Amino acid sequence: MTKAVTLLGTGLMGVGMAHSLIRAGLDVTVWNRSPEKARPLAADGATVAPDPETAVAGADVVVTMLFDAASVAGVMTSAIGSMKPGAVWAQCATVGLDAVQALSALAAEHDVPFVDAPVLGTRQPAEEGKLIVLAGGDRSLEPAVAPVFDAIGLRTLWVGPHPGDGHRLKLAANSWVLSLTAGTAQALALTRNLGLDPQLFLDLIAGGGLDNGYAQAKGRAMLAGEFPAAFSLDGAVKDAGLIANALRAAGADDRLMTALHEQYSAAAAAGHGDSDMSAVFMAHGEKGAQ
Repeated sequence: MTKAVTLLGTGLMGVGMAHSLIRAGLDVTVWNRSPEKARPLAADGATVAPDPETAVAGADVVVTMLFDAASVAGVMTSAIGSMKPGAVWAQCATVGLDAVQALSALAAEHDVPFVDAPVLGTRQPAEEGKLIVLAGGDRSLEPAVAPVFDAIGLRTLWVGPHPGDGHRLKLAANSWVLSLTAGTAQALALTRNLGLDPQLFLDLIAGGGLDNGYAQAKGRAMLAGEFPAAFSLDGAVKDAGLIANALRAAGADDRLMTALHEQYSAAAAAGHGDSDMSAVFMAHGEKGAQ
């Protein structure tokens, strides 16, 4: 049974995942490129490692939750040789389809069992252990990773037997989340710029077939102009690019996602990259014509 878990990456999502792993009674070791983001977890019961190699050495399962493909590949290329025989690598960051294959190949080169396991959810579900884990890989690895996935997730969906299967569903899900958030921003901005109180749009859809709790929550943040990060705008830019790439590779029309990528990028370029993805509203301007 899995007892020792190493989490590489204690950023916006990783810190909540670490708390969930600790609450589940697992022996948790953490590491982060910016040490100040990992150190507070020592008071919660985690061991804070000085480097990735030390961090992974005793783990039964190594979880990567770093920002992007380059950061995961850079860290694991140096650390994977320090993993003990039989330890499983669960790759939970959203890195794109090409990167999943490259990371899976890296694992295979070192005889490390690999599960593609991106998670669906934001900061609060991560903190509460209510993420959805989208697993792709050899189902025989389930007993090894189940204690980890059960700790961080409300449920685990085994999407398919191949690395990349979890990512395929994750990119589809994120395409919907990005579209919904940007669509809400557009509707509110249009209502405002046509001279009406934008709150009227949220009131209009409330309680009906068009209503959506996510749209209401993000819409309230947009109207308040308050964007504490649950999922960062920089992360939305990254994921929109990955989704557009996946659409093109699949022979599907990428024009909508390419436009959304431009919209999120514009808001990030205006200085909101560290803010919540709902700050895409700022791409419409802080003030509209009245």
